[in-house]
Amino acid sequence: MKKFIILLLFLFSSSIFCQQLVYTPVNPNFGGNTFNYQWLLSSANAQNSFEDASSGRQERSELEDFQRSLNRQLLGQLTRDVFNAEFGEGLQEGVFNVGSLLLEIFETGEGLVINILDTNTGEQTQIIVPN
Repeated sequence: MKKFIILLLFLFSSSIFCQQLVYTPVNPNFGGNTFNYQWLLSSANAQNSFEDASSGRQERSELEDFQRSLNRQLLGQLTRDVFNAEFGEGLQEGVFNVGSLLLEIFETGEGLVINILDTNTGEQTQIIVPN
């Protein structure tokens, strides 16, 4: 009986094959399949609990929209005046207040100088249009 069991084990063992196990990473950054990228990204986004503060559109009133539009138009007009001044039309010297911007325009030996000061942040810019 013992010989019979050994004979059966020997016969069955000849039909068993084995192979080497190989690790393949899932993440494409570490050598995994590149088709896994979208699945990993969507999974990470689904688990992300942080909110982007800049993603929500801030609601503004019509008055604020009108003020922003007016400021853009005045700054656009000033820009056109600066370019027109370079080509012969004059720009008035003086100090102008456009919303939160303080504009100082004067003539020097270098040319037309425009100082722009943002009264909210204190940022300052100087534009010189040469003669």
